Amino acid sequence: MSENLLKNIKVGFKGNKIAVIGATAIIILTLASIFAFLYPIAPNAISVTDRLTAPSFRHPFGTDDMGRDYFTRCLYGGRASLLVGFMSMILSTLIGVVIGSISGFIGGKIDALLMRLVDALMSLPTFLIMVVMNAYFDPGIKNVVLIIGFLTWMNIARIVRGETISLKEREYVIYSMASGQRKTQIILQHIIPNIMPTIIVSATINIANSILMESALSFFGLGIVPPTASWGSMLSKAQGYIATAPHLAFFPGLLILITVISFNYLGEVARKIFQPK
Repeated sequence: MSENLLKNIKVGFKGNKIAVIGATAIIILTLASIFAFLYPIAPNAISVTDRLTAPSFRHPFGTDDMGRDYFTRCLYGGRASLLVGFMSMILSTLIGVVIGSISGFIGGKIDALLMRLVDALMSLPTFLIMVVMNAYFDPGIKNVVLIIGFLTWMNIARIVRGETISLKEREYVIYSMASGQRKTQIILQHIIPNIMPTIIVSATINIANSILMESALSFFGLGIVPPTASWGSMLSKAQGYIATAPHLAFFPGLLILITVISFNYLGEVARKIFQPK
């Protein structure tokens, strides 16, 4: 890691205590989800005598309607929600970068065709399409990742296209074209490396959107299916116990809120770090 990048990171976080707290929260939640297996209580261990107990020393987040430890469920739910967020972000970013760079660099009819496709997809109600698609596919992490990834790449494509149009007028790109380099080679060697800061910022913000979408799908019973836990599915299950056991909705809702806000603030910091000086 270069000294300039380290300096920019320090400047980005300097004076922004919320971003520091957000980065710390993301690291803690990620590590807790990865090492959830170290917690001595299994996420699906049922105890009929411990149904809907309030938070206590034995069960920090209480128990659910089947007597399962809610803290463990939140840890494993974080694993599913964060995995969907990261994998969906990677898929949508890859599609957006490919479509945007090809459209912006080649131009002409291909650019017009691809941008009309992007406009058409952006005009459609994305969440409604997700609900319909998810109803036709088997619920699970894999299909949720594919559905979210294939329906959230349009904004990145438009941003990458704009950056590519600007970069292809630079001297080094014009020289590469004049020297006979293939278009694919120019895009990979000269265009994408120079728009990587923009891609990183967009991807960071896209993680938060993907987590929200997964949570919404799971809330409506169309995402992660039981007994696998996710924060959205836990919220959905908690609807019937708001009055008697409000902790069932409080903890997964709080974790979703913290994660989304943290990633949004990290996106702002990334913009400060990577924006051209």
